[in-house]
Amino acid sequence: MLNFIVKRLFGLLPTLFIVAVLVFLFVHLLPGDPARLAAGPDADEATVALVRADLGLDKPMPQQFAHFFARIAQGDFGTSTRSKRPVSQEIAERFMPTLWLTLASMVWAVVLGMAIGIVSAVWRNRWPDRLGMTLAVSGISFPAFALGMLLMEIFSVKLGWLPIVGDGSWQSYVLPSLTLGAAVAAVMARFTRASFVEVMNEDFVRTARAKGVPERLVIVKHCLRNAMIPVITMMGLQFGFLLGGSIVVEVVFNWPGLGRLLVDAVSMRDYPVIQAEVLLFSLEFIIINLIVDVLYAVINPTIRFK
Repeated sequence: MLNFIVKRLFGLLPTLFIVAVLVFLFVHLLPGDPARLAAGPDADEATVALVRADLGLDKPMPQQFAHFFARIAQGDFGTSTRSKRPVSQEIAERFMPTLWLTLASMVWAVVLGMAIGIVSAVWRNRWPDRLGMTLAVSGISFPAFALGMLLMEIFSVKLGWLPIVGDGSWQSYVLPSLTLGAAVAAVMARFTRASFVEVMNEDFVRTARAKGVPERLVIVKHCLRNAMIPVITMMGLQFGFLLGGSIVVEVVFNWPGLGRLLVDAVSMRDYPVIQAEVLLFSLEFIIINLIVDVLYAVINPTIRFK
C-alpha cells in the first residue's frame, strides 16, 4: 500500500506540469489587457507600458512561462495584480470558508442521498422508490443559482430566519450548503440505489436470506459493504466537484471563498491568481482520487494495490 501511495504521489508531477502548461495558455487567451485593467481606465499608454513591464507581460511567451514555472517549482505563485498581495496569502484566506462550506454540503448530501438510495433500493418499484427518485431528478434538474435565490427569497427575505450573505455564523452556512449539496444528494441517491439493486440480486444475498438472516442484517452486513465501493468512488468525485465547483453558489451568496476569488480574478485578468487556483483545484482532484483508492482497501480488505 505504501509503495502504491508513493508511486501515485510521484505521478502528480507530470500531471501538474501538463495542467500548468494548459492553464498558462488559457489565461493568456482571455480577452482584455491586464495591464490596462491594473493601470486604470484613465491611464495613458506610457503608464500602461510601465505596468505591463512591471507585470512581466512585455516579455515573449516562452520566457513568461519559464519564469512562471520556475516560481511555482519553488512554491511561489507570484503577486496578485489586483490586490498587490502574495497569491498564496490570498488563497489561504479564502480556502477555509470554501472548505467548511464544502464539508457542510457534503455531510448532509451524502447522508440524505445514501438514505434515499437505500430506501429506494429496498422498496424498489413502490411508492418510496418513486418518491425518492422524483426528489433525485428534481435535485439534478434545478439550477443551483435558481435554487439559491429561491431559498434566499423564502428563508431570508420572507421569513427572516437566515442571513443572506456569509457572516461567519453557523446560520450563514445553511442556505449555501443546501444549494451546493442539492445536486450531490440527488446524484448520490441515484447511484446508491443502482449499486444496492445490483448487490441485492447477488447469490450471497439470496443465500443469507435463505438461511433466515433478518432482512435488516442482510441490508447492513451483506449489502452495505459490497455496495459502498462504487458509491465511495462517486463520493470522492462529488467532493472534488464541490470543492472546486462552488463558484456559482459563492457568487449568489457573496461567499468569501475560492470561487468568488476566481470570479474576481477572471474579471480583472489577474493571471497569477487564476493560474494558482486552477492548479490547486487540479491537485485537490488528484489527492481525492488517491484517498478514494485507499478507502477501497479499507472497505474491502481483499483489494490489494501494487
